[in-house]
Amino acid sequence: MIDADLARGQMAMSLAFHIVFAAVGVAMPALMVAAEALWLRTGNREYEALARAWAKGTAVLFAVGAVSGTVLSFELGLLFPGFMARAGALIGPGFALEGVAFFTEAIFLGIYLYGRERVPPRLHLAAGVAVAVSGLASAALVTLVNAWMQHPRGFSVDPATGAWLDLDPWAALVNPYAVHQLLHSLPGYYMATCLCAAGVHAVGLLRAPGSGFHRKALGIALAVAAPATLVMPLTGHLAGQRVGEMQPMKLAAMESQFVTETWAPLRIGGIPDEEARETRWAIEIPGGLSFLATNRLDGVVRGLEEFPREDWPSPLVHYAFQVMVGLGTALAALMAWAGFLRLRRKAWPEHPWFLRAVVAAGPLAFVALQAGWVVAEVGRQPWIAYGALRTRDMATPMPGLIVPFVTIGLVYVGLAAATTFVLLRIFGGTPGLGREAAP
Repeated sequence: MIDADLARGQMAMSLAFHIVFAAVGVAMPALMVAAEALWLRTGNREYEALARAWAKGTAVLFAVGAVSGTVLSFELGLLFPGFMARAGALIGPGFALEGVAFFTEAIFLGIYLYGRERVPPRLHLAAGVAVAVSGLASAALVTLVNAWMQHPRGFSVDPATGAWLDLDPWAALVNPYAVHQLLHSLPGYYMATCLCAAGVHAVGLLRAPGSGFHRKALGIALAVAAPATLVMPLTGHLAGQRVGEMQPMKLAAMESQFVTETWAPLRIGGIPDEEARETRWAIEIPGGLSFLATNRLDGVVRGLEEFPREDWPSPLVHYAFQVMVGLGTALAALMAWAGFLRLRRKAWPEHPWFLRAVVAAGPLAFVALQAGWVVAEVGRQPWIAYGALRTRDMATPMPGLIVPFVTIGLVYVGLAAATTFVLLRIFGGTPGLGREAAP
């Protein structure tokens, strides 16, 4: 493995670790605010206990997310200094605004955690709302920066020297590629986090059937998770169209579409064979890919054959896309079933089989989230800025990157173990999940 690959691998590892905590930082504050709002409205102490427990979990996961996010920002500059030298002036404002959102979230989270008995209840609730809004803004701003890497703009290139001229950070930040990324990724954060929270309390209901605490927690989590999950297929369709328009090579890699054709099939499963230029053992839906990309069954989809062979993304993109779509469809079906029963019976289902399905849905939702980012980021390769800057050319020339790669990997293992231990200690004290009672 050459050092450029190690640099890519380290960034990928850091992003895969951080994305979990980024998702939680977006969605978990919304859950704790909902629980506190219900407590203020109803006076039910179970909602207060739930808000306290979720606030503690939010604080722990926010702290770990802050650490892993800081690591990512340093890695971008140290592992890819050529990229920051070229693009820093364009994406720097986006990162600066994200820093403002992050510090705002941290400040109001401190007020929320330590001001419960010191500020009026409604002001305390407002602090929680500020945490939820700033967390969402932070994720949105990072997504805008990533959208520039997917669809770079806001500069011109000197044909003689290759230098970038007429830099326009505003044009870089307000990027048309960001529309579908925001609409698809942000609901994904709510889907994964809320399904995971629902899974925790589904375990509580399986252990303590009839628990009011866990029933209320499950209801709040599913009320947020269901619409977020059900909207994902719609925003996914929009994403397919935008990728087909702006990154046709990535779309071709997602579906292993080797030839340009009309009535391009949507493939379920299959193993890409790049030498034979076919996908073996796939179930094909005629016209499905054409419809995804163009809204027409007979629409033209460009195949990989139109692009240089050395630029083709890894076949991993195809497998990740299959995982994302398969799990997303299954989770949407589960939430549609749950929503139907909720409307029909005026309560969320509590049958043991449904609760077990929710328990499984939590980690599977995070697998789908990770797979989606693999599609987005690996599908962008070999470009760090699509069509403008090659990843290998921007990587640091410093040798020996195996050392930080292994070291950072061990740090993440330690952080994951410590975080799991602390969360078990926190939620082990909630009713029905372990010791006597919630704080």
